[in-house]
Amino acid sequence: MAHLLGRFSAPFIVRPTAVSASASASSNNQSSLSYGLDASFIKRAAELADKSAGFTAPHPNFGCVIAAADDGGRGGAATVGEGYLYAEGTTAAEVQAVEAAGELCRGAVAYLNMEPGDSGSDTTAVSALIQAGISRVVIGIRHPLQHLRGSAIRALRSEGLQVDVLGEDLDSKIFEEALKSCLIVNAPLLYRAACQVPFSVLKYAMTLDGKIAASSGHASWISSKKSRSRVFELRGRSDAVIVGGNTVRKDNPRLTARHGGGHIPRRIVMSQSLNLPDEANIWDVAEVPSIVATQRGARRSFQKFLASKGVEVVEFDILDPRDVMGYLYDRGYLSVLWECGGALAASAISSGVIHRVHAFVAPKIIGGKNAPTPVSDLGMVEMTQALELIDVCYEQIGPDMLVSGFLHPVPDLTPVIPSVEETSEIDPTISPYESSIIFFYKTWEQYGSFSNFSHHPIQMPDETGDTVTWSSVEHYYQAQKFTGVPDPVAQNCIEDIKNVKSPEEAARMGRRIQRQRPDLVRSDWESIKVDVMYKALKCKFTTYPHLESLLVATAGSVLVEGSPHDLFWGGGRDGEGLNYLGRLLMRLRSEFLDKKSSASNKNSIDQQAIGNKPK
Repeated sequence: MAHLLGRFSAPFIVRPTAVSASASASSNNQSSLSYGLDASFIKRAAELADKSAGFTAPHPNFGCVIAAADDGGRGGAATVGEGYLYAEGTTAAEVQAVEAAGELCRGAVAYLNMEPGDSGSDTTAVSALIQAGISRVVIGIRHPLQHLRGSAIRALRSEGLQVDVLGEDLDSKIFEEALKSCLIVNAPLLYRAACQVPFSVLKYAMTLDGKIAASSGHASWISSKKSRSRVFELRGRSDAVIVGGNTVRKDNPRLTARHGGGHIPRRIVMSQSLNLPDEANIWDVAEVPSIVATQRGARRSFQKFLASKGVEVVEFDILDPRDVMGYLYDRGYLSVLWECGGALAASAISSGVIHRVHAFVAPKIIGGKNAPTPVSDLGMVEMTQALELIDVCYEQIGPDMLVSGFLHPVPDLTPVIPSVEETSEIDPTISPYESSIIFFYKTWEQYGSFSNFSHHPIQMPDETGDTVTWSSVEHYYQAQKFTGVPDPVAQNCIEDIKNVKSPEEAARMGRRIQRQRPDLVRSDWESIKVDVMYKALKCKFTTYPHLESLLVATAGSVLVEGSPHDLFWGGGRDGEGLNYLGRLLMRLRSEFLDKKSSASNKNSIDQQAIGNKPK
């Protein structure tokens, strides 16, 4: 009644009696209890979202908790279903939670750390919540990618579900920690969307007196074994690990993620002069690729040597951290870990590309006037110029202390940025698809469902003619490399690829076996692989009508698989790739359009025949 009381002047306001005050307090307590439950369930959704980190390539992190009222009648609630996205191209968190909760979903509340990544071509998560009978959805943050932002929220509300978003519909100090956890768990995606560069973390280990090595350059080991295990975990959460040439020369690192998980980040060496050793652990690409970023024209002979080893060399007009990050952004990278020396660290910080710092401080003192420090000269001469970390955390790991914090705030995109659909509604003359070229690459991008990694299972016949279900096109494609080979090991490879959880793991496994055991690959693979891919794509797009509609809707546009490093299936960085995946999709699109045109012509002829019948 506050808005009604506000119409009257002060003399007409009746002071509440003791009874009404008690009722008001009861109402406030109930709100606090409800808000507290909402906050705790959202924080749990964020915890779930973080579970997949380190086991597959970084991707948007989704967690879902479904809670139903308990039987106590006191306004409490209990978890009845949970789920998290393991990797791109696997079952949505919402679908897993709904399946776990079963009939208990009716009238329950779903808590999501981030708005579902549903788009016009894939409404799996939203449909699962609607069909399960969920009555209310609480969302931590809106999706940061503009083509997805708000679409799932609108879809849910259009079906009558109550949708509350932290910071918008739910605005209370009670939600501060919950909102912060949602922002941090998807910090890489938020930074990428806001800053147009991958999320970059600078990691280093130093002694208590601030040295990262002795005066001689010796640095093994400053931190403890427990701290080094944490570093492996940090690598597993990253798309790439960057070092400078000096680190390669002095430390000869492997830069692997020896944590027992499956994901190993790409290794990147930044070297302006290419004054690098011929023999180095990082040139061994049997398990994971390596990339060398250098200045254009540097040591051409050494570039050829690296290429012969299978190491990719990328030239830049000027080797600058921001340009390298721009390149990795174009490759779809979300998170990059910098494990470089002081000179490169200073350059990266000065370029503004470092977002977070992890500093392992060991209880050791080594001294040395010329002993290197974690960050070289930044040009600062007064303490007032020092860069201060925010949201600082302290954690003891064995004998060491881990100090971590952000150099820049995690971008909070709570102020609503109009989505593509909203912009078009405001100004119908604006079209976001004016370009005649449509790029697709990551599954969470606008046309991500065109990717082989999208979560669209297909059914294809095996060698005996039996129908087999494959989790994705990529699973099927990689396994076909080893079909028909009269070796039990090849058959085991097929089963292993079929059973891995994510398309990314299927691709990594298939490629690794092909490199290490070429004798297990069918002899005609190079001549039939395009046809194998085409059959799988045709099955996928005919199985899912919404995908066929999306593909047909791109008529008139050139489709380009945006991988800058796969020069066969992708378009390459500068258009030098063969783009066979894009070609196959355009061929398939033509077939669908011809079929649609033939059906339309047949209907027209039939209608004319009906009209010409004598009355």
